[in-house]
Amino acid sequence: MNKISAYILALGIAALGTACQKDLLTPKPTTDIPDWEAFTLKERIGNEATGLYTVMKNGKFLGGKVLIANDVRGEDFVNLTTNNVTLNASWKMTAVGESQEIKEIWSQGYMAINNVNVFLAGMAAKGNAVAGDSLAKIYAGDAKFVRGLSYFSLLQLFARPYWDGAGSKPGLILFWEPHTKLGDYSRARSTVKETYDQIIRDLDSAETLLPKLTASTKFSANKGNSYNAVALKMKVYLQMGQYDKVLTEGAKLIAGSGPFTSPAGYVLESDLKNLYTPKYAGKEAVIYMPFGASPGDFPGTQTQLGYYYSPASVGGNAEYALNTATGSIVADASWKSTDARRQFILPVGTRSFLVKYAGPSPYLDFAPVLRWAELLLIEAEAKVRVSNTVDPTAIALLNAVRGRSDATTVFTAANFATPNDLIDAILKEKHIELLGEGNRAMEIIRLGIPFPAKSATVLAVPPTAAGYIWPISSDELVYNKLAVDNQ
Repeated sequence: MNKISAYILALGIAALGTACQKDLLTPKPTTDIPDWEAFTLKERIGNEATGLYTVMKNGKFLGGKVLIANDVRGEDFVNLTTNNVTLNASWKMTAVGESQEIKEIWSQGYMAINNVNVFLAGMAAKGNAVAGDSLAKIYAGDAKFVRGLSYFSLLQLFARPYWDGAGSKPGLILFWEPHTKLGDYSRARSTVKETYDQIIRDLDSAETLLPKLTASTKFSANKGNSYNAVALKMKVYLQMGQYDKVLTEGAKLIAGSGPFTSPAGYVLESDLKNLYTPKYAGKEAVIYMPFGASPGDFPGTQTQLGYYYSPASVGGNAEYALNTATGSIVADASWKSTDARRQFILPVGTRSFLVKYAGPSPYLDFAPVLRWAELLLIEAEAKVRVSNTVDPTAIALLNAVRGRSDATTVFTAANFATPNDLIDAILKEKHIELLGEGNRAMEIIRLGIPFPAKSATVLAVPPTAAGYIWPISSDELVYNKLAVDNQ
């Protein structure tokens, strides 16, 4: 981490009010953290725990750019503005360590991680005694959940996939100690496996410490709970290719044989339109980033999902249109014109746009990080890979997702000559279901397939190419001489 750290963040940022304008003339350093004053009152501690999520949901991180980067690096979108501020370099697969999105995502991600480390140290020093055992455990679970999700999100962009050398390639720079003062925080990168091990440790701890939702418990997609820690572990193990462990976690979460339910109360929405209403936080939202209209509580203009994908007619900036060329998922003949998910594709002239995020400026539609439909498809894929059969439960899981949008298609074992044919159908279903929800590049990389060509000048990128993953931020390399870039 930087010698003069760009990632130090004072706790309490979410709880601060708007200061007098003259304060701007003599601002306090952002690294001036009081000596654990934030941990002297229960109310303050609660605000600090909420602030952990506030930093993570920033538009430069999981509130926008992480999701957008994972989508536009894939083949589903066409860049219309050639604006490097809105990830044109990432779309062209030419992003470098100086690219704005790389520096912003790296910096904001490590801010979220350091905020957790500062919080946990403050709780150990004073806050646990103030909050009491019960609340202190929940707050520790919140912190571990935020840190695990933050490390996981960074790892998917900045490191080689687990399958490349069984996790032996350079991963992230791991920190557990708080950075509250300017100093030399140089540290070498841990391996991919070591980074995943840390993510799992955090999520295992979060699962134990956080409360369990039930069908009758008030739902909160934006806060950690025992079950969405389990859900995130399913996705983590999927990215690692450890399908048996996906099923171990899935057994805690997925019940029934169709319709599939959960002890947490997660279910598929019967009406797909409910998923894309402003501020959706219903029973299909496992992890979402929530926004409010207060200043600082929603993403900045050029980090907002609706701004990127929606046309001007519904309040967006039309930065990206959908790829409708032959061979694209939008043009796939198996995705029927009567499928309800087609309603979120809006033709405008010769272009088509994704309008899942149709709320107008300031774009308060919550950002989807993980939802129930994806978990059902993760479970389905893992069942087939572990059994190496045309697994009947996997087919039922696939039908649950497809049938919600397209009741005319019902898959049976006769549709799949081999287990691989069933896996291909599950992967295609996920591609359709999660279009524009921040998943595509992660899928491409974990499967070890090339990034497809996008034009005559944006060619396919094979798994062996340097551009297959992002370089790390140039800021990190300037100040942290122990860190090495991706090759």
